[in-house]
Amino acid sequence: MDIVLGLQWGDEGKGKFIDLISENYDIAARFNGGSNAGHSIERNGKRITLKMIPSGIFMQGVQNVIGTGTVLDPVSFKTEILNLKKFDGTLQPEKNLIFSKKAHFVLPTYKLLDIFMEENPAYTTIGTTKNGIAQAYSNKILRQNVRIGDMYSPDFQERVDRILERDYQFLSDGGMELPSLESIREEFFDAVEFLKQFNCTETELFLNKSLSEGKTILAEGSQAALLDIDHGTYPYVTSSSTTASGACSGLGISPKKIAEIYGIAKAYCTRVGNGIFPTELLDEMGEEIRTKGNEFGSNTGRPRRTGWLDLPALRYAVMINGVTQLVLTKADVLSGLKSVAICTHYELEDGSVETTAGTLPENAKPIFKWLDGWNADFAVIKESSALPEELKDFLSFLETELEIPVGYLSTGPGREQILKMK
Repeated sequence: MDIVLGLQWGDEGKGKFIDLISENYDIAARFNGGSNAGHSIERNGKRITLKMIPSGIFMQGVQNVIGTGTVLDPVSFKTEILNLKKFDGTLQPEKNLIFSKKAHFVLPTYKLLDIFMEENPAYTTIGTTKNGIAQAYSNKILRQNVRIGDMYSPDFQERVDRILERDYQFLSDGGMELPSLESIREEFFDAVEFLKQFNCTETELFLNKSLSEGKTILAEGSQAALLDIDHGTYPYVTSSSTTASGACSGLGISPKKIAEIYGIAKAYCTRVGNGIFPTELLDEMGEEIRTKGNEFGSNTGRPRRTGWLDLPALRYAVMINGVTQLVLTKADVLSGLKSVAICTHYELEDGSVETTAGTLPENAKPIFKWLDGWNADFAVIKESSALPEELKDFLSFLETELEIPVGYLSTGPGREQILKMK
């Protein structure tokens, strides 16, 4: 099994890379997160954002799996499937997409609870996507939720109704203006019926049997390492495990089965929502990168915060994931700049230096190394040998500092605009 995951705060371009290489695998498997993810894919001049569906859905003969570690909003999923079929009428996702019966549902009141907590001063505001993901994982841990396999149980509606009514009472008591309970209930159960046309099974057994038969699996992560619930910039993190170890727990596959671990990173940093961001640019340069890089959330549309590449944070993400190859994106966005910066370390308040950031320091001064910028027409570059020398130096510096090779370099937003370096 190979793994693809983000090494920063998400939006690194995982979907494009997965879409590119998934044709080399028999199975593409999503192992964490829910509809808070957003992988943008461009095909035939059109762009679509996949939220729950693995990016291998476009590849003929590739089986797509939504694993146990995920949480599923059936209403959002139904919309996503219908949009997918409009995007490409030749696709038949009901034939090559299967769900883990152990994955958990996102119930309609969970979104309302997210909104309530984000707007209530009694709770920490973190800039959530308000998709109910944290509520689903919370209730999973509390053993108060329902799983996908439960939809076939005779008491499923009764169990869901009990949760919906409990949440509604809580929100009503909190003074929140609410939509009709009956309307969201009906929409939810209609979407559950839609979901039943797909195969729901013990995906752990399916995946391990496939490996024993010599089939290949690409594990697809959502969000990114610095948003990991345990190892990220807590509390401004997601609600699931986004690391390579999360792929094992989320799919039920032994770490012994892992081969390559592809880590995706931008040539600069972006972040959506609240949280520490040591290299953030709050000036015209930050706005230029945002505009040129089209740095707006693929799922929410929110403008992303931008900043220079953070090497201590990237080194940490490479370490905890055991990354074997770096996939660098958005270097083309920096083209035309006279110079570009990389934060090599932080100077802390006590005068000490930190070069691998497990916990990003709140009041640290980022120390930058400036490298010569590059200028090139990336649309015509088809081989790594044609890259500008300044960009080659940039990549060589990263390889030396991270002690891993840059395996791929994205040269533009198009699906084919990516170079294999090694």
